[in-house]
Amino acid sequence: MRSDLSFYWPFVKLGVTDVWRHKTRSFLTMLGLVFGVGSVIAMLAVGEGASQQALESIKRLGSQNILVSSVKPVGDSSNSMLSTKQASLSVYGLLFDDELRIRETVPGVADTVPARMVRRDARFHDRSLELRVVETMPTWFEVVKRPLLAGRVLTVQDELTRANVCVLTEFGVRKLLSAERMIGQRIRIGKGVFEVIGIVKNEEGGNTRAPDSDADAYIPMATGSRLFGISSLKYVSGSRQGEKVELSQIIVRMKSTKVVEAGAKAVEAVLKRFHKKPDYKIDVPLSLLREAERTKRTYNVVLGAIAGISLLVGGIGIMNIMLASVTERTKEIGIRRAIGARKSRIVLQFLINTCVLSIGGGVVGLLLGVAIPVIITFFTGMPTVIRAYSMVLAFGISAGIGIVFGLYPALRAASLDPIEALRHE
Repeated sequence: MRSDLSFYWPFVKLGVTDVWRHKTRSFLTMLGLVFGVGSVIAMLAVGEGASQQALESIKRLGSQNILVSSVKPVGDSSNSMLSTKQASLSVYGLLFDDELRIRETVPGVADTVPARMVRRDARFHDRSLELRVVETMPTWFEVVKRPLLAGRVLTVQDELTRANVCVLTEFGVRKLLSAERMIGQRIRIGKGVFEVIGIVKNEEGGNTRAPDSDADAYIPMATGSRLFGISSLKYVSGSRQGEKVELSQIIVRMKSTKVVEAGAKAVEAVLKRFHKKPDYKIDVPLSLLREAERTKRTYNVVLGAIAGISLLVGGIGIMNIMLASVTERTKEIGIRRAIGARKSRIVLQFLINTCVLSIGGGVVGLLLGVAIPVIITFFTGMPTVIRAYSMVLAFGISAGIGIVFGLYPALRAASLDPIEALRHE
C-alpha cells in the first residue's frame, strides 16, 4: 500500500502544482462542475422538502381512512321547499342514512365518523372571530390525529348530555383568548355559550386539507343540531336562499390498508344507488399518497436531469482546457517520451490533472449545494431536506465526468510522436 502511494504521489503533487500555477483558468474550468454539483443537491433538497411536506399532510389524514364529502352539484337548481318566489332551499349532500348504510353494508369498515361544518361568529369580551364550527363525534379525534396541546377532547358523555363544550385549534385560541387563561373560559359561538375544554394543534399546510382549517371549534354533534339545526338561510338580493346539508363529511376508517381501495369502490357504489345527482366526492388518502410518491420520483428525475446538464457542460469545459494543456505541453511530452517515459505514465499524469480539477470542483459544489437549501429555508421558511444519496450521487457524477472527459486528452497526449513533439514550437 505504501509503495502504491509513493508511486502515485508525485503525479498528484504535479497535478496540484499545475492547477495552482494556472489558478484563474483552473477556477473558471471548475465553475461548471461547482454549479452542477451545487444545483443537483440544492434542487433535489427543495423538491424533497416540498414532497415530504405534502406526503406528511396526506399521511396525517390516515392511510386507512376514506373521506366522503358533500359538494354542491354544478348548475344545481334549488329544490324549492318554500313555495314563495322570495325564498328557496337547496337540498344536497350526505345524509345520516348514508353513514348508516356505509357502516352496515361496506365490507371491512372499522368505524365511521360523521361531521357537519358551519361558519359562525365567535365572541369573547370585545374580541370576535369567524370560526368554522365542526359538529362531530368524539371518535373524530381517534380517526384524524391532532396533537392535544392542553385540556381534553370531546367525550361520549359530552355527546349524550348535549354539553355546550368546544375544542379549539391553537390559531383560534390565540385570536380570541390571547393573554387569558384559556382552558375553562366561556365564549359565545352563534347563539350558544361554550366552555373551552381543549386546544389542539392546527393541521399544517399541504395539497390536501384535512377536515380542519385555521380557526376551528369542535363541538358535540347533538349540541350543534340543537343550537344550529341542519339548514342555514342567507339573504341574497332581497330574497332568502337557504341550504340544507345533513352531513358535510363522513370519515370511513377501514380495518386495514389492504381493503381501503376496495372499500372506496364499495362506498361509491352505495352512494350512487341512493343519490340521483353527484352531490358528494370521495378522497382516498392512501391513493393520494401513492400518487404523490410517484410524482415525487418523477420530480426528482426531472430535477436531476436538468442539473445534470450543468455537470455535462462542466465536463466539456474540462476536456477543452485539458486539450489546450496538451497543446501547450507538447514539447514537454516529447522530451519525456524521448527519455523513456511510457505512454501509461503520460496518460496517468493527465488523468490525475483532470481528477484534481473535477474533485476540487465537486468539493466546492458540495459546500454550495448544502449552503443554498439552508439559505432558502432561513429566508423563506420553505422546508428543504438534504439527502445523503444526492450528495454522493452529485459528487460521484462529478468525479466520473472528470475521468471520462479527461481520458481523451490524456490518450491524445500519450499518442504524440516524440520526434514531432520535440519539433513543436
